[in-house]
Amino acid sequence: MKKKIAFIGLGVMGHPIAGHLTKDNYDVCVFNRTTSKSDSWLEKFKGRKGKTIADTVYDAEIIFSCVGNDHDLRKIVLGSNGALANSKKGAIIIDHTTTSAEIAVDVGNECKKFGRYFMDAPVSGGQDGAIKGELSVMCGGDLDVFYKAQPVMQSYARNIVRIGGVGQGQLTKMVNQICIAGLLQGLSEGIAFATNAGLDPIKVINAISSGAAGSWQMKNRSASMIEGKYDFGFAVELMRKDLGICISEAVKNGSELPVTKLVDLFYSEIQQNGGHRFDTSSLLSRLPVIHNEKN
Repeated sequence: MKKKIAFIGLGVMGHPIAGHLTKDNYDVCVFNRTTSKSDSWLEKFKGRKGKTIADTVYDAEIIFSCVGNDHDLRKIVLGSNGALANSKKGAIIIDHTTTSAEIAVDVGNECKKFGRYFMDAPVSGGQDGAIKGELSVMCGGDLDVFYKAQPVMQSYARNIVRIGGVGQGQLTKMVNQICIAGLLQGLSEGIAFATNAGLDPIKVINAISSGAAGSWQMKNRSASMIEGKYDFGFAVELMRKDLGICISEAVKNGSELPVTKLVDLFYSEIQQNGGHRFDTSSLLSRLPVIHNEKN
């Protein structure tokens, strides 16, 4: 018999993730604080809707969450009407939110006190990866918990790695965001330089994408960047939230993040110019691009 699953948070990522679970015939009950999102989800997928978190999680073996930030996670898990107080003993709570490592450890410790298990499992791959079921998941939690959860997460992920204990999934996601920030700034500068030099940027990308400069961002975002379209994937305002977490953690562990801090300032400029809902590739939008004749 397939496991009973609860899923809290049906945003751009949670909506398709929860949908993949139903396609693999898991018994899924969803909850979203905006009930219209639950109704919209039920129009596309076979499952159930909980009226409250308590109603959603009470009989679930695995409880997934994908919400906004540290505050949201604390409330839905540790609140008096949250998942911890209303789930059955032995339940596994898996959080796909990008949060601080500190809140992940705090929630994990509280869950352990009451006989539940917690795993922080932030994801990478964006909305497109969630829709296609091709996410990468970075997990922090006990090994036996990971082994129980891994087969379920395979419904929507192609790469699932346990990094270590609770909190280490979030630390790994920070590394992911640090790397993305630098890559996108370099790609933006390269496209602007090519265009200003009178080159055809599409031909340039085709020439270099299979070499040492190639990256996922170059493959998946360069074409829309060249067209000046920035409505794909992860929003600037969410990236700034994540980079803020990275910068705060760097202060704690003694790391220096000069490029990350600079890119965060660039994203701040984009927000100030009205681009808070642009995607992260919009770094190109703040660079001067002179449309010279192409060779």
